[in-house]
Amino acid sequence: MDIILASASPRRRELLALLYPDYAVIPADIDESVPEGAPAETVGELTARRKTAHVATQHPGSLVIGADTIVEIDGEVLGKPRDAAEAALMLRRLSGREHRVYTGVSLRLGARERSFTQCTRVWFYPLSEREIEDYVATGDPLDKAGSYGIQGPGCILVERIDGDFFNVMGLPVARLRRELGLLLDESR
Repeated sequence: MDIILASASPRRRELLALLYPDYAVIPADIDESVPEGAPAETVGELTARRKTAHVATQHPGSLVIGADTIVEIDGEVLGKPRDAAEAALMLRRLSGREHRVYTGVSLRLGARERSFTQCTRVWFYPLSEREIEDYVATGDPLDKAGSYGIQGPGCILVERIDGDFFNVMGLPVARLRRELGLLLDESR
């Protein structure tokens, strides 16, 4: 069985390789805009399902895995920043506060589908303007939901987490493994 990751994220590629070293990457070309008024905890899963549906139509015999990660604070979804100025605004908002990271994951094999959302609570240290400027200058926040990556230079921003570390990176590997097992059992 061919396995396809419907995501261009280098972090997801790295994490999926922990489970399956041999898989293809076919990013889904879909609109990833957030539906207005959608609860934050549903946004990632909805997008992940759209990704897998799109790729699965082109590869019906393959196991397709899609994921989408968002950051939520005060009920507002923080996606990827448009530029350095927006990244700095997001980081100021997260400074010294708790937020939630939701990763929605969708698995599709033929007509069978499983999807789920994993949540991790994250607390940031209070950040000085200098810390924010220095981090934004690395370029690291520009392709990440909420303007930070816990696995790279952004690790110095995070005081603590409650939940799955890999979820904050973009793919909750342990839960994914269990859900894949359930999907494959259903397919037998």
